Amino acid sequence: MTPPILTPIRLENGIWHGHLSAETEPRIEVRYLGQELDGVALSPTKGGWALSVEVPTAALSDGVHSFLIVDRETSQKLADFTVIAGTAAADDIRAEVNLLRAELDMLKRAFRRVQTSGD
Repeated sequence: MTPPILTPIRLENGIWHGHLSAETEPRIEVRYLGQELDGVALSPTKGGWALSVEVPTAALSDGVHSFLIVDRETSQKLADFTVIAGTAAADDIRAEVNLLRAELDMLKRAFRRVQTSGD
């Protein structure tokens, strides 16, 4: 039997969507903060199952919130997703942009050095 494969699709309107390729209906468990979530739905679709997970409103607050999707039968991790919001997200994005700017400036200087030394 082929193990199930979960492909993330999107997070929209507070619901995470994925497609699960499996021969039979899998038993799925989604965990957040060590607790199993309600609001997990599977529905048959072409080539597998559509999985939807309602993101709890508690996860829509400052910080990083991680969700783990597991096959209940085998305890195999199928996927995970993370919601980042508030101050943590803003600081993280600003730091990443600053790092990218610094690297771009470094590349510009190196490129200019190569151009001037070749003349």
